[in-house]
Amino acid sequence: MDFGLVLQTDPPASQVVGLMRRAERNGFRYGWTFDSAVLWQEPFVIYSQILANTTKLHVGPMVTNPGTRTWEVTASTFATLNDMYGNRTVCGIGRGDSAMRVAGRRPNTLARLGEAIDVIRDLAEGREAEVDGSPVHIPWIKNGKLPVWMAAYGPRALALAGQKADGFILQLADPFLTEWMVKAVRQAAVDAGRDPDALTICVAAPAYVTADDSPQALAHARDQCRWFGGMVGNHVADLVSKYGEHSSMVPEELTAYIKDRQGYDYSHHGRADNPDTAFVPDEIVDRFCLLGPVDAHIEKLRHLKSLGVDQFAVYDMHDNREGTIDAYGSEIIPAINA
Repeated sequence: MDFGLVLQTDPPASQVVGLMRRAERNGFRYGWTFDSAVLWQEPFVIYSQILANTTKLHVGPMVTNPGTRTWEVTASTFATLNDMYGNRTVCGIGRGDSAMRVAGRRPNTLARLGEAIDVIRDLAEGREAEVDGSPVHIPWIKNGKLPVWMAAYGPRALALAGQKADGFILQLADPFLTEWMVKAVRQAAVDAGRDPDALTICVAAPAYVTADDSPQALAHARDQCRWFGGMVGNHVADLVSKYGEHSSMVPEELTAYIKDRQGYDYSHHGRADNPDTAFVPDEIVDRFCLLGPVDAHIEKLRHLKSLGVDQFAVYDMHDNREGTIDAYGSEIIPAINA
C-alpha cells in the first residue's frame, strides 16, 4: 500500500514544503494539497518547490475541478511540472466544493467533469483535444504522463469514475462504505469495457496517532478531526438533496448523520476549530477517520487494504502533524508493507 500526505497550502509555503520533505523521508510516496484559490495559496506554485526539494514524491491536488482554470491551462501546468521534474504529478479532480462555492459558483456538473477528465489527460500527455469546440494541441509536450483520479461519493459520480478515471479518490475511511463504493466503481469499469483492476483506489481521511487509547486521548483526537465529518457533510447534503433522505441509491450509513446539519461557513473549511461541525457525532469521526494508538491504525489499514485500497492519504490538519508523519514512518507504514 502506498501512503500520501494531504495538506492545506496555508502560508508560509516553506512549511508545506518542509512537511512534504518530512513525509518523503518517512516513506510517503504522494504529497497532496487542497486546491481552493480564495481560501489558500496557489498549490501549483508550491508543487514546483515540493518537487525541487524531493526526489521521488508524486504531487497533485486533492482535488482540483474543471471550473476554476481553463482546461488547457490545467494541462499545461501539470505538463510543465512533469517536464521539469519527471512525470511525478497526479491530477486529483472532482466537481468542486469549496473552490467553486467560495467564489459564488455552483459545483460543476458530472457531464462537464467527465469531459474535462478526458481533455486534461489528453492535452497533458501531448494529444490533441477539443476545448470549447476548437481543437487544441500543446506541441512542446514529449512523453507526458498524467494519471487523472476522480473523487466521488454518489452513484452517478462513482459510475463516472469507473468509466473514465485512472483512479478513484474516496474521502472517508469507513470500511463498509469503502467496500460499497469500490465495488460500484469497479463494476462501472467492467460495464464500460475497462479493466477494473487497473484503477488505483485511494482512501483519504484524517489520521491522529495517540499515545494510548484512554478516553481523554481519544476525545482529543476526535475533536481535532471532527472537521472532516463537516467537510464530507457538504457532499452528503448534495446527495440527500438529489436522491432523498432514505434513498436505496445511497447507503444510510453515509447520509443519516447530517440530519442536524444547519449550514456551513467555508472560512473554517478543513480546520480543527470549525464551529459548524458540532452535528458530527463521535461515531462518525471514528468511522470516517483513523484515531488512536499505532495498533488501531494498523488494524484499520489492513482491513482497508483487504478491500482493495492501494493508497491511504493522511489528512494532516490537526495539532500533531509532525508526530503523525513520524509515527506512520517509523511504525505504521513498515507494518502495513512488511
